[in-house]
Amino acid sequence: MGADRADRRRFRRRGRRPDGRVLSTPVLLACGALLLSGCASMPDSGDVRRVDSSPRSDVDSQVRVYGVSPGKGEQPAELVSGFLEATTSDEENFGTAKEYLTKSAVKRWQPFAATTVLEQAPDVRVETDPGDRDGSGKTVVLSGKRIAVVDETHAYKPDEQPYEERIHLTLSGSEWRIDGPPRGLILGESDFQRIYRSVNKYYFADLGPDAEESTAGDNVLVADPVYVRRRIDPVTATVKALLGGPTEWLEPVVSSSFPRGSALGRRDERLSLDDSNTLKVRLSDRAAQVSAARCARMAAQTLFTVQDLGEGSSEVSGVRLERQNGAELCALSSDGARAYAPDGVEGHPRHQYFVDSDHRMVRLSDDEDQPQPVPGPFGSDDAGLGTVAVSRDERDAAGVTADGQALYVTQMAPGAERGKVRLRSQGGSVEHGLTAPSWDGLGGLWVADRNPQRPRLLRLRGGTGPADEVELPQLDDGRITALRVSADGSRIAMLVKRSGHTTLRLGRIERRGTEAAPKLSVGALQAVAPKLEDVDTFSWAGDSRLVVAGRESDGVQQLQYVETDGSPANIPEVPGPNGVQSIGASEDQTRPLIAETRENGIVRLLPNTDWKTVDQDGSAPVYPG
Repeated sequence: MGADRADRRRFRRRGRRPDGRVLSTPVLLACGALLLSGCASMPDSGDVRRVDSSPRSDVDSQVRVYGVSPGKGEQPAELVSGFLEATTSDEENFGTAKEYLTKSAVKRWQPFAATTVLEQAPDVRVETDPGDRDGSGKTVVLSGKRIAVVDETHAYKPDEQPYEERIHLTLSGSEWRIDGPPRGLILGESDFQRIYRSVNKYYFADLGPDAEESTAGDNVLVADPVYVRRRIDPVTATVKALLGGPTEWLEPVVSSSFPRGSALGRRDERLSLDDSNTLKVRLSDRAAQVSAARCARMAAQTLFTVQDLGEGSSEVSGVRLERQNGAELCALSSDGARAYAPDGVEGHPRHQYFVDSDHRMVRLSDDEDQPQPVPGPFGSDDAGLGTVAVSRDERDAAGVTADGQALYVTQMAPGAERGKVRLRSQGGSVEHGLTAPSWDGLGGLWVADRNPQRPRLLRLRGGTGPADEVELPQLDDGRITALRVSADGSRIAMLVKRSGHTTLRLGRIERRGTEAAPKLSVGALQAVAPKLEDVDTFSWAGDSRLVVAGRESDGVQQLQYVETDGSPANIPEVPGPNGVQSIGASEDQTRPLIAETRENGIVRLLPNTDWKTVDQDGSAPVYPG
């Protein structure tokens, strides 16, 4: 009997070929992309090649999983295990999983109320039920290590702590059924990564008193990552999430052009791209009376939200928003949407920059092997720089002196003057001086003063204007050691050192006050790389993505990509060079990484190559931003 149950558990997760034959999970993984045409025979000769075993690989994403109905006479522990397996299926409404529930529990169970993500599938044990006198009730305990929760708005929140939940079962006739189901879904991390994918919704930045001075105008889109099911109508789910408004964390600093309460025109609406890769979205009457300008902004939000959901490499060519009766509300082509594109504030970087051994600022283009001094005073022999930052349009540069005490801002042009000190620290050392500066895409320059007597975060309007002090949340005796601001100016990532460990935190930038007297604050700090005990360096590497070098408890440095919500990024891992001390990346993911290492100085990773040294003695590499 035990062997039969083990076999059933092993083959609960299964897929089907077009001819109806069932394939077990191991066979599916071997066949991968050949599922649509049937599984090819396995080769018995040829070269050995590395296979990416990541649970998020394209091969695994084509594995389809079907639930298995409860078997006759299943005992409580096995029944609960079967229910949990059935919830990992690719069934839209969890029909098979509901077979494990009593009729009343089916009505109460809300699978999308929350998704609890565990390090691995939960342990299952039966607990004696003190109220069970006639043997008709049982309690099954689920336990494990929780790593995150996805709420009903699809927002991912890291939350590492022990997990335990009780599920109650009752006899329904002669069979056990669950009458006290868990809240939402409970998934191991590998199942979660197979079933769900991260998508960016887009909302407009609320620039407040900075709106008039913004060099990017008021069409600044901010990415808001959420998770939707990969194979269950992801386009419709993503648009519904967009209409539902920004996640709780981002909501205070963005706004949606969709009227509050907007929804799809029909509850059973299923959205998909037509033959011309245009998305048509029929909206409820809430959106029927918007102006043409506002509708264009709504269409822009929609287009950039669904741009990565096309089949294969297809890009969305346009969006048509419709009234509930099917009449056109407005239409926006991909070309027309360029005015709203996130890369409008991110810029299109032409160079990478760093500081050479003579403390000058130098730059490289992708097709250059030898760095050249930048034009202007920062490229001269007496520049005396320690760290630098470059404006998004690559016209201006900010530099902190090698002693960490003074900030200068100048144009990168022949004949430009160095000008006066824009900011000075009284920290007395490099460690206690100014951090490397960072430009947002609105024209603001950000820097932290690490002076222990007066630590501050500052924003210089226009790069050379007044220095506005930014209010910070309580850091619990921690101090900022590095920072990078997102291009949209709505988020700031910071390294915070506390109790001997340095962690990466993300905060939202809130703007209040008036144009003459803006009041800036950073709120709701959250961990971005929660699995790393120490973070050495980081850089923005996408609209909602960062590249991070840091160490887990084993002390081995690793290079990884993470989403701003703290989840692992859905891109292949990059082998890191040894001893990364500083790293630079572009939001444009086609651009090479550049890093400073202890042993090899400045190294660069061009596409389809290995890391290559470009300057043995350089430091502080950056992209514009």
